[in-house]
Amino acid sequence: MKKLLTAAMMLALGVTSASAQSLEDLNIQVHGYATQGFIYTTQNNIFTTSSSNGSPAWSEAVLNVSSQPIPKLRVAVQGRYFLLGNYGNAITLDWASADYKVNDRFGVRFGKVKTPNGLFNETQDIDPSYIWSLLPQSVYPLPSRNSLLTHTGGVAYGTFDLGHKFGKIEYRGWGGERLLGSTDAFFVNQVEAGLNLPNGLGGMIFGGAIHWKTPLPGLTVGISDIKNNLWSSTATAGNGALSGTETINHNNQPSYFAKYEKNKIMVAYEYYRLPVSGAIQIKGIPTIPIRNDDRDWYAMASYRVSEKFTAGIYDSQITNKAAALGPARFQKDWAISGRYDFNQFLYAKAEQHFVDGTAIGYDTGLNPNGLKPDTRMTIFKIGVNF
Repeated sequence: MKKLLTAAMMLALGVTSASAQSLEDLNIQVHGYATQGFIYTTQNNIFTTSSSNGSPAWSEAVLNVSSQPIPKLRVAVQGRYFLLGNYGNAITLDWASADYKVNDRFGVRFGKVKTPNGLFNETQDIDPSYIWSLLPQSVYPLPSRNSLLTHTGGVAYGTFDLGHKFGKIEYRGWGGERLLGSTDAFFVNQVEAGLNLPNGLGGMIFGGAIHWKTPLPGLTVGISDIKNNLWSSTATAGNGALSGTETINHNNQPSYFAKYEKNKIMVAYEYYRLPVSGAIQIKGIPTIPIRNDDRDWYAMASYRVSEKFTAGIYDSQITNKAAALGPARFQKDWAISGRYDFNQFLYAKAEQHFVDGTAIGYDTGLNPNGLKPDTRMTIFKIGVNF
């Protein structure tokens, strides 16, 4: 798998043999963007930032290089600088892949590839492509984006035209390995409690998705599902003096979605279920069970008010059916958003969130007095793209 990834990166960067084509023949394109965000919350600190005092600790810079050396083959690589509170502050490889499209009905990409589950997973790494400062955190948690965006392996895809009366069917099928890094948001409270995963946690994943572009222009409905094998990794405590294992079993993770987009209007809905079971077993410490049964959904709408200004609203909710009653069992997030495009290169976003519950996004280290049951969050972001 590492050899495939290396090959894809070399192709994307234009490293060729002595008989290589010219740079012009390779159809090389370079794109990117950079954003700076500011977060203010009324009570709880969120995303490991000191947001209750107002925090500018949210910066990103992305560079994407792609090439099409022959008509059916495209290779590309994307790197990112990411800082969000105590997350990141590093340059990482988002993805690097080679994509060979035989025809409309069949294509395949391999390397470190985007995992095409849900409605927005393949585009959540492209901030200039959507109005929201934050995508709905119930389904697309920002601090775990780098882990959930991709897997190392392959994706097969294609489209079947069913005719004017029945629309089109788009399919994706994928498999490979996924790694949640040791500093991923899934583990932040665990790490603050002194339980570490020095090698992260990961394993094999498999999945598939069907998107039906219905005969009604602009309406797409679909379903995707992911199956993960049992994941296991070394866990430590007491500054590494104690060791054991952490195991996670993700059961099927279905997602059901619909999107209507026409003229100035966009409306979308997605439901996602994430059942997880497992345990942390370290010698000398009682076994710590892990059990979540998240039922997540959002509904969103946006409207292009003018050529330069777009407004939107969404309701994002998560409920952990396996958790005890209380604010940590759920989170309800109403967001009102606006985006203004000064020109084709420069844009700004503003967003107001009304959050009840504390199921996601919070850490204990920066909230030493405990979490309040509700938070109001204001976000400003400015971005430039090319």
